[in-house]
Amino acid sequence: MSPEHDNQRGLVRAILTETVLAHQRFTEYGVDSILTAATAISHALAAGRKVLAFGNGGSASDAQHLAAELVGRFDGDRQSLASVALTSDSNVVTAIANDYGYDRVFSRQIEGLGCAGDVAFGISTSGRSKNVELALATAKDRGLITVALTGRDGGRMGADADIHLNVAEASTARVQEVHRTILHAICSLIDRRLKPA
Repeated sequence: MSPEHDNQRGLVRAILTETVLAHQRFTEYGVDSILTAATAISHALAAGRKVLAFGNGGSASDAQHLAAELVGRFDGDRQSLASVALTSDSNVVTAIANDYGYDRVFSRQIEGLGCAGDVAFGISTSGRSKNVELALATAKDRGLITVALTGRDGGRMGADADIHLNVAEASTARVQEVHRTILHAICSLIDRRLKPA
């Protein structure tokens, strides 16, 4: 094999090893926060409330993925669960951004769609996304349960949220990889709690 092939092979191995280590590090301190989030979301959904999920870029994709798993299915058949990704409607997002500024693309939707007892699920790999931070603050003021899924030190988002799931990694890619696993763990727990006996 060529030296270049060996270099690429080494890079891939390093990436895979680091994502395993990032998951292991989170396991040391983050399991209870997953249980807390899953319990709060399950109680809200069982009470007829909904999840409003949001984030930017890759975190927008994660918000949409969470909503899809809840409205559709995850591990097996169960009732559809009310969840909306506030990133999905380009007409709404661009209208709000145009009329009010990008910082309000999620908070404005919380104002229109959020009700006391709903769950506002904000995702940011830095914990410093202004529009996510503002949406969580708006949600808290309106009586929603606020969940922040963050990276690095969690920023103000994590400090202010009712429930904070923090992946304390510097690499955005590693944070995103652990975020996806956290979302799957939450969905699995929700399925167990809300699946008919």
